[in-house]
Amino acid sequence: MNMLELKDLTKKFGKKEILKEISYNFETGVYGLLGPNGAGKTTLLRCITKLYPISSGSIVCFGSDIAKDSSYKDNIGYLPQKFGLFKELTVHEMMCTLALLKNINKEEIESEAQRCLSLVNLSDKASCRVKTLSGGMVRRLGIAQALLGNPQIILLDEPTSGLDPEERLRFKNIISSIDDTHTIIISTHIVEDVEALCDTVLIMNEGQIVNSGSCAEIQDCAKGKVYELYEQDIRLLAEPYYLQHKTDRNGVKLIQILSSEKQNGGSIHEISPSVEDGYICTLKNI
Repeated sequence: MNMLELKDLTKKFGKKEILKEISYNFETGVYGLLGPNGAGKTTLLRCITKLYPISSGSIVCFGSDIAKDSSYKDNIGYLPQKFGLFKELTVHEMMCTLALLKNINKEEIESEAQRCLSLVNLSDKASCRVKTLSGGMVRRLGIAQALLGNPQIILLDEPTSGLDPEERLRFKNIISSIDDTHTIIISTHIVEDVEALCDTVLIMNEGQIVNSGSCAEIQDCAKGKVYELYEQDIRLLAEPYYLQHKTDRNGVKLIQILSSEKQNGGSIHEISPSVEDGYICTLKNI
């Protein structure tokens, strides 16, 4: 049985259609949701959490329509894009309050709060008020509350936003430590996080899932379309092409481009694609 199934999911705000008949089956594993701003990623997560009512279609979890399942939200962990609840409470008080709201057994609340704070390395901040935490600590606290109760479906909206490299590594270790009986959906614009963590990549654009597959399958979308060359040879390129990166390697200025046209001449040579290359090729129809 699929953990989570979207069936022709549509969401409108007034006459504007934000999500357009999305259908997808989520099984266990880690899913990366990539897309430009305005693609509908956050709206999709909010529909799955029931924060937004859907306009048409359905969302099915464990075989039941969530619209008819009042206990569904107890099995969801959610980190919103902006998290900062209960700023006057201590970190420990906030975690216990949210555990109560999630209907976690009272006898388990204390140990569960401690477990989740330990996972994100915030145990030493338990007695601090939320308002005194740094931005990165607040983000980690948001991740901790999403894990309360060990939900089977975990939705994380831009979880590494504002985290320093060490904290991002800790986040990756947290996700890697969660056993494979969960469905984890990570909405992000950081392709590197998707490559490091996700079993499946979903690319959204203009309210639709326009491509999906493993990291290797997304990379293949750019196969034969990625070239590197000395910047001085840019005049040799055949149109159309999309400038991807500029780098300086040992004092030599290089550029990387994406193009569906065969490129040759001078220093131009084809290189292996990355997930980011496949993502851009999908969005730009290269």
